[in-house]
Amino acid sequence: MAKVKVGVIGCGSIAQNRHLPEYKMNENVELVAVCDVNEERVNSVAQQYGVNAYTNYEELLTSGTVDAVSVCTPNYLHALISIAALNAGIHVLCEKPMATSEEEAQAMIEAAKTNGKKLMIGHNQRFVSSHQKARQLIEDGEIGKVYCFRTAFGHGGPEQWSVDGKESWFFKKEEAFIGAMGDLGVHKSDLLRYLLGEEIVEVGAFVETNAKDFAAVDDNAVCILKTESGIIGTLAASWAYKGNEDNSTIIYGEKAILRLEEHPVYSLVVQYATGEVVNYELGKIQSNDEGGQSNSHVIEQFVHSIVTDEEPAVTGEEGLKSLAVILAALKSSQTKQFTCVHEEQPAEGILQHINS
Repeated sequence: MAKVKVGVIGCGSIAQNRHLPEYKMNENVELVAVCDVNEERVNSVAQQYGVNAYTNYEELLTSGTVDAVSVCTPNYLHALISIAALNAGIHVLCEKPMATSEEEAQAMIEAAKTNGKKLMIGHNQRFVSSHQKARQLIEDGEIGKVYCFRTAFGHGGPEQWSVDGKESWFFKKEEAFIGAMGDLGVHKSDLLRYLLGEEIVEVGAFVETNAKDFAAVDDNAVCILKTESGIIGTLAASWAYKGNEDNSTIIYGEKAILRLEEHPVYSLVVQYATGEVVNYELGKIQSNDEGGQSNSHVIEQFVHSIVTDEEPAVTGEEGLKSLAVILAALKSSQTKQFTCVHEEQPAEGILQHINS
């Protein structure tokens, strides 16, 4: 079977530490090209992987050399480049947040459908072993009715690991659109939807910039979320954690409490109401603190969907629903009111608008 020919658009940290090495070690992939507007950077990465270098994504997409691309650019380019790739008959793995609006996200979904190509969003928290085990326990009724939850994702900020440090696009409003909530919060809105098996319908939030005076986007956010069945909880996203990274989630149920990625050794701790405690050692969650490379399982899932012609593990529709929670949080913070989450928007005319 012919290998999937892949190009990576955007050669920043996420591409260098996740996408490129994971494509390289995938036996079904032939890495053929990289693209970045920074000529020095793209040439260096291209030389490292022995692939072709492009500074213009349109040239790559029209080259006829790739079957699929990863879009690892600043957020404001996600929809533009993804739609262009899909329209060129190329499968797309897009980093999160998938877009800067529901309209953009819907246009991406429509482009994938129209062209019969795969669109997957890089929400890797679904593939963490402890999260998958917790979802299974909840589905099996092991903890009974779920009452509430709390989840947090925080670290010292992108300046610690971004290739451009404090000058990174992550801190520029016009390029990032959203800060810690788009970088970290959207991962947790996706995780909660995955774990609980239901949608978040209402959000109240404080989305602030109070830790980094050089940032034009939010660096601290705390949200209150409510699901369709009435489960309530909190989500915190922060670029202001000076100690170790926090990537933990706790689910409080009728029969037990699930503690995820909170213990230094046990990635899942189940505390039953009977007093029994079960510890699961399922491997550590991915962390920016690692400083190295590891397997996020995102690339292997994306490639698998292409090779088997199956639906991607995280579809555009799923990405949109998780994005909608974050957009509702922004609106809530601005209006100082609880906000309903709307995940569906008409796409009529949007493709033409974005392509223009």
